[in-house]
Amino acid sequence: MNKEIKRIAIVRLSALGDIVNTAVMLQFIHERFSHVKCEWITEEVFAPLLQNHPLIQAVHTVNLKKLKKEKSFTLLKESILSLRSLGEFDIIIDMQGLLKSAIVARIIGRNIHGYDSKSAREALSSLFYKNTSSISYEENIVKRNTFLASDALGFEISDEMILNKKPIFPYSLYAGLQKDKKNIAIVIGASWESKKYPKELVAQLCDELEENCIIIWGNDLEREDCMWICANSQYAQPAPKCSLPELINLISSVDLVIGNDTGPTHMAWAQNIPSITLFGPTTARMIYETPKNIGIKSSSHVDIFKIDKNDFSIKDIQVEEIVLQAKELLK
Repeated sequence: MNKEIKRIAIVRLSALGDIVNTAVMLQFIHERFSHVKCEWITEEVFAPLLQNHPLIQAVHTVNLKKLKKEKSFTLLKESILSLRSLGEFDIIIDMQGLLKSAIVARIIGRNIHGYDSKSAREALSSLFYKNTSSISYEENIVKRNTFLASDALGFEISDEMILNKKPIFPYSLYAGLQKDKKNIAIVIGASWESKKYPKELVAQLCDELEENCIIIWGNDLEREDCMWICANSQYAQPAPKCSLPELINLISSVDLVIGNDTGPTHMAWAQNIPSITLFGPTTARMIYETPKNIGIKSSSHVDIFKIDKNDFSIKDIQVEEIVLQAKELLK
């Protein structure tokens, strides 16, 4: 990396799980270039996860969802002026590879590094970059993220480094967990219905685990499912409504996390907590598997270039298989 580079902008707007799987690179950048200041541009809703992170100098936000909904020229102008006011960055890394993230990066500055047209999720995004990296879109998501960052900055992030990573986010231990049983967080939400393990099977899972199962929910519909599960299993209890920092604290304090392919489940890997991720319409490409962070995939075939959101095969994953893996991880 050019020794003159002192200020980096990281563009990763969404979603929660993708931000979690991108933030791993921060510690490696810091270890290699301790003088570099990293600043992060993200969607406003995810800012609390990144604020107060010791390796992030500043968090800057955009609200593209509000822009899309209100179609306000004034709001658009204010957003552009806010991004342009950030000052000069030595390098801008677009970690997302979408047209919207590339446009945001281009508003900030010109020296942008991103995926080439064959590697990006949206090929047109590469037109906005000064320099590009090539890595198969089918590659593991964490490896894609770390490769792009390290290639942009001219150093290597190895599998050994990822396996031996420190917890990605700062945390405080969560109070109120049981001491006479193992504490297992179960994440029941997801961005699509077909990614969700059915609530009836979650209740059965809690019964067969016979441990303290804390049901994590994120909105009113998920809370309804959570309360149904708790009413149908004596081993299930609802998690409180959590902010993103509070969720990190909870995840970082339990013995095991079981959940769908979604952000809170990915937090377990981020914090070096054992986890089981359940996959129906997606694959284990979305996690970095380790001896204590594993995935269980349904038998359906997945085309990652054309995800079938009507693939509800996650319901075919047997509760007994999850229980067997959970008991192994809890030993």
